Amino acid sequence: MTVAVDLGVTHTGEPAELDLEELLSTRLLVQGNSGSGKSHLLRRLLERSAGHVQQAIIDPEGDFVTLAERYGHVVVDANRTPSELARIASRIRQHRASVVLTLEGLDAEVQMMCAAAFLNGLFDADRAFWFPMLIAVDEAHLFAPAMAGEHSEEARRASLGAMTNLMCRGRKRGLAGVIATQRLAKLAKNVAAEASNFLMGRTFLDIDMQRAADLLGIDRRGAERFRDLETGNFVALGPALFRRPLPIRIGPTETHSKAGRPTLTPLPDLPPEDLADLVFTVTDEEREADRRAAMRPHYTPPPRPEPQPNAGTGEIIARVSSNAASRERAEAQEDDGRSPDERAEVVDQIFAEMLADPDAAFRPVPVLYQEFLTHCRLKRLRGGETDMVAFRRRLSLARAGISAETDDPEWQMIVERSADLPEEMQGVFMMIARAARDEAECPSDEALAKAYGSHSPSRGRFLLNFMTERGVIHADQDFRGNRVVTITGTDWRTKLPEITLSSLDEARARRAARLSRDV
Repeated sequence: MTVAVDLGVTHTGEPAELDLEELLSTRLLVQGNSGSGKSHLLRRLLERSAGHVQQAIIDPEGDFVTLAERYGHVVVDANRTPSELARIASRIRQHRASVVLTLEGLDAEVQMMCAAAFLNGLFDADRAFWFPMLIAVDEAHLFAPAMAGEHSEEARRASLGAMTNLMCRGRKRGLAGVIATQRLAKLAKNVAAEASNFLMGRTFLDIDMQRAADLLGIDRRGAERFRDLETGNFVALGPALFRRPLPIRIGPTETHSKAGRPTLTPLPDLPPEDLADLVFTVTDEEREADRRAAMRPHYTPPPRPEPQPNAGTGEIIARVSSNAASRERAEAQEDDGRSPDERAEVVDQIFAEMLADPDAAFRPVPVLYQEFLTHCRLKRLRGGETDMVAFRRRLSLARAGISAETDDPEWQMIVERSADLPEEMQGVFMMIARAARDEAECPSDEALAKAYGSHSPSRGRFLLNFMTERGVIHADQDFRGNRVVTITGTDWRTKLPEITLSSLDEARARRAARLSRDV
């Protein structure tokens, strides 16, 4: 079945149509400087073909998410782990859903890794799901750069490999690439060379004009016309378009980008004094943020105790005798008349007092147990609460900030499952489970190590690997190295951290440090 996609009109006023079935076999390359109308052209093509073929749009700026409401595209946020994106891509091919993969807000290097994982997932789908699919990639030079730049070699290789697979080997798998770029010189040649259809827009640099002219079979004098093209005008050539280069003008679209074209707006009509007040006056929101920051607890090291003179032998013997006498008097007390709830409350108070000391998290368990027994004697508490096994388990939970006392059947299942781990790891496991259930971020390596009683962050990574091998959790990472943990047998899953300017700055700083080391 031949489907003609109406792109607009030719310079003679005739309809400019694209053969969609031919496009699926021959692919399309769109080139034009910023502001030439490339994104408008892609939007027109996607709108007019939406009812005929499955579509996937790689959208680095979030411009095409507006297609979702009008044409039913599913918006996929790329802030996920590589395995998640690959599984989503496989289900997209299986269920033939049209999607927009939005990469907005991600660092450029992370965008490359996300696009690579998504495209590879589409490419590696089962043969039974190789249905025809249009893959539109805006700003394709970001994902298939002609040369190494500021990005890591790993990201460049992964992204370039995925784009090469799409353009070179995608046809047999039903994938038709439609790529748009600002400059042909910035796009990898082995990716651009696989396109048989071309739409060339306004171009100013000589090297890009010459490459565009070579692709269209135009002489050097004819290449000058690319400088004179207006916004939304392109020169079309290819088996799905026209057999000879023909100027066309792209028609209007039904949806629009969130940003749109920049337009001039009047400047504020305020005197300089008022503008200065607006710039330098602290707002209520900023005051509230400062107040919250000031209320955050800051660790203050405890004062160092004054050195005490060494006690003599007689004084030491007197102390030991006094302690022994006190112990004998405590053991001679009548049976404790407090209820189990009251005794449990006393134990909670003891643990709270012990762990209030920041160094308590890193003391050996036998030392803490002796300290615990001392507190119990002072509180006249004896019995099952002072058992070493009970103490170890309670300590691991307390270090992790967990209470196992709950009537929730799902949480009871987690508590029972923790019994498969060593006692000192059980509290760490439930700490992760609580974060996953609350959909909070996964605790850091330092937090996990501290809950285990160690100063070393590598201990936290060891704990995660150990629990993964035991099958009680599944740990994964996104492209920025942020950890995502899923509790096996449940739908509990920690969330990825929100993308903020500070996180992007940290990622850029890490990349700059890595580049400086390479130099």
